Amino acid sequence: MSERLLSVPEVAERLGTTQRFPRRLIAERRIVFVRVGRHVRIPETTLNDFITRNTVVPVGRRRRAA
Repeated sequence: MSERLLSVPEVAERLGTTQRFPRRLIAERRIVFVRVGRHVRIPETTLNDFITRNTVVPVGRRRRAA
């Protein structure tokens, strides 16, 4: 496995949040993570999947019937 493992600060920066948000995702088991001793890492593909799953696509505007 040569996948890059991201630290909590790296994940927070990629998401544009504080470190508290990825830590909460980990605590609530809402994202896959890896324990390396006492350190926690998130696989890069897992973060990409999380972003994809939580991306909301805008709905097109409906035309009014004339």
